Amino acid sequence: MSELIQLGSQNERPRPPRPEEVEMRFSDKAIHELEALKTHYPDWKSCILPALWIAQREYEGMLTGPALAEVAIRLKRSYAEIEGVATFYSMYNTQHNPGKHKIEVCTCLTCAVCGGYRIIDLLKKKLGVEAGEVTSDGMFMIEEVECLNACDRAPLIQVGDQYYGPVDETSLDQLLSDLRASKESTVVKMADEIVQVHIMETEKA
Repeated sequence: MSELIQLGSQNERPRPPRPEEVEMRFSDKAIHELEALKTHYPDWKSCILPALWIAQREYEGMLTGPALAEVAIRLKRSYAEIEGVATFYSMYNTQHNPGKHKIEVCTCLTCAVCGGYRIIDLLKKKLGVEAGEVTSDGMFMIEEVECLNACDRAPLIQVGDQYYGPVDETSLDQLLSDLRASKESTVVKMADEIVQVHIMETEKA
């Protein structure tokens, strides 16, 4: 016999935060940047993408429900619209915490032939996590990605805004060591650098 579908709160879908429940976390710098960006476009809807990069930086690398809600409130758009845009693009971290350093490993044809899957296996072994998981110290996440468009450097990985390739076990060990020693989150740094590209020099706080 099939199970009855439980009606009521047990199967209730998660709801977006109400505006009064959202703790606005944008810094003064972020607010200044967003106000400048609004003047670049014919309407506020057009600056959703750069606004999401600001939010990804301000919320330490991840677009949580409150982060999406803050963007929606500041741009006077619906939560559903902002969530729809953010979840459409894989460059925004909406599904899981990316850790301090997200290691993206290309496994498209050229990288696969040149050892991309071996690189993923090495990372899994060295970090003790599967692809899509974050290490227990919050330092690293491994992600398998589509073509990074640098086939001449296969097998290739991306960390923040930097490409590394061709990588082997020795260069991988050195990179992991350097990242562990770094105080800066490459996830947050990349979000900030993308925001800065959108802001004119005269508009920077």
